[in-house]
Amino acid sequence: MDENIEEVRVVSASREIAAPVERIFALVADPAEQPRWDGNDNLAEAAPGQRVRAVGDVFVMTLTKGAERANHVVEFEEGRRIAWKPGETDGSTFGQLWRWELEPAGEGSTRVTHTYDWTDLHSPEARLKRARSTTGDTLRASLDRLADVAEAEAGR
Repeated sequence: MDENIEEVRVVSASREIAAPVERIFALVADPAEQPRWDGNDNLAEAAPGQRVRAVGDVFVMTLTKGAERANHVVEFEEGRRIAWKPGETDGSTFGQLWRWELEPAGEGSTRVTHTYDWTDLHSPEARLKRARSTTGDTLRASLDRLADVAEAEAGR
């Protein structure tokens, strides 16, 4: 990468979903639900019973390649915002952050913003390569899949 080019390390995407905040947040805050709508096709499974309820919670996710990740919740406001930093199961994080923000957008609809921030991500190079491949389009894919699940369950 050319050192003179400023690399974008925070990407986000937003869309309105025709489902209530509570339903969408339940899908995002329950790791067992996340593989159903993951647009990166990176999440394989998470054990049930890990519903996030507070900053400091940690949930474990198995990736499609078989690795396990411990996700440390660093932001949490029920029904509004959740963010976590993934890392090894020994407790160290990699430096990137995944954030979901929800805002009511009229009767039964929600404006959802998904952000990936890898400003503090550290090596190895393979991890940096994966981070660079996460774009607004891949975040949008997660939003679109989340909308499909949430809207179907909301009867829309």
